[in-house]
Amino acid sequence: MTDLVKADICVVGAGSAGLTVAAGASQFGAATVLIEGRRMGGDCLNYGCVPSKALLAAGHAARAAGGGAPFGIADGAAEVDFRRVHDHVHAVIDAIAPQDSVERFEGLGVRVIQAEARFIGPRELIAGDGRVRARRFVVATGSAPAVPPIPGLDRMPYYTNETIFDLTERPDHLVVIGGGPIGCELAQAHRRLGARVSILEADRILPKDDPELVELLRQRLRADGIALYEQTKVVGVEGSAGAITARIERNGTTETVQGTVLLVATGRKPTVKGLDLEAAGVAYTDRGIAVDRRLRTSNRRIFAIGDVTGGFQFTHMAGYDAGIVIRNALFRLPAKVDHRAVPWVTYTDPELAHVGMTERQAREAGREIRILRWPFAENDRAQAERTTDGLIKVVTTPRGRILGASILGAHAGELIHVWVLAIGQNLKIGAIANMIAPYPTLGEVSKRAAGSFYTPTLFSERTRRLVRFLRLFG
Repeated sequence: MTDLVKADICVVGAGSAGLTVAAGASQFGAATVLIEGRRMGGDCLNYGCVPSKALLAAGHAARAAGGGAPFGIADGAAEVDFRRVHDHVHAVIDAIAPQDSVERFEGLGVRVIQAEARFIGPRELIAGDGRVRARRFVVATGSAPAVPPIPGLDRMPYYTNETIFDLTERPDHLVVIGGGPIGCELAQAHRRLGARVSILEADRILPKDDPELVELLRQRLRADGIALYEQTKVVGVEGSAGAITARIERNGTTETVQGTVLLVATGRKPTVKGLDLEAAGVAYTDRGIAVDRRLRTSNRRIFAIGDVTGGFQFTHMAGYDAGIVIRNALFRLPAKVDHRAVPWVTYTDPELAHVGMTERQAREAGREIRILRWPFAENDRAQAERTTDGLIKVVTTPRGRILGASILGAHAGELIHVWVLAIGQNLKIGAIANMIAPYPTLGEVSKRAAGSFYTPTLFSERTRRLVRFLRLFG
């Protein structure tokens, strides 16, 4: 006989989404069970956000070591010890891991079960040697690398974002299949650490972002020495460790790209296999678990959040989803998701950040729009720090309602915050134009872009006539 554990809420998956629900539910007084069959912290801590940003930081440091000439500092090529880079990445993971540990969550009053879970009914599951019966369940099992069916790939060694951070020797030539955020970030990081890098992308790189800003980033990646093969189909791969060949088709011709290490970064797929969701009456497909705006599944006692729903695969959205679930599951409040102001950032150099609608999306939706732009080259702080490659682009209605914003530039991930707030709170462009921005800061690009909305009116002939008329009165 297996032991029976009864709980108010049972969370399956200890990634960002599941940990947030478990911590919140327990601290609100709910009897909480957390189940994880792999590593606490999930993808973000172990394979995603944390190690990738640590590797990018190492790449930025290597670039800075040889980039002093514009400031009057003699250049010196960076000497990269890739083993120490590896150790740096894992030291960052280790520093953050206690916040996601079994010990911390047990200290919060959560019962943690380290085992795989599978449902055996609409209100019950098995995990290890125990059964869990709960009033509410939350499935937060995240996602895993999606590996495309490329001929030959199953017969040769390759890396994904779950394994690439185990490298202790710098690749001589890294070939990346996939030009999305993961592919571009890891490509640039390895290039700046001294590897040759090629990106093979079936579409254009970063296809979900504004093409105007992506073109500026494309120029930077090429300037860094990254070979870009866009609108390219990989028709086969072959080779062994240290010697790989990718056969590609583009522009009607076939050619080969040779390298030493292969990274597959072609997106992620929801982790639903093995959960026996059918037994729980939960509808799902290969694209994820179906949920309504309250994040309830077809079984109203079971919620699904984060990557497993097939929606926005961002850690910050996992945390947002967790808040929606806690309000619904614990407080019976009919909280619903609102995706109007979902931001995302690609942490290349320069960074590319976005929130709301792109110009293309707005036009396809039939919206009448105005486009506001301001280049980083006209920002004094950017000039002082030699970070003038960049542009902010804002999409508004003719009356100044903000529909979306994209920023390519230094610290774009920080600069996008004000636009997330503006869209989420239904602010008009005047709220940004009238804010007092400290000088000199990169944040002034937002104020200047917003202020340009009024330029045609403020400096029109009509305004000049008004000034001349008022001058008559002294």
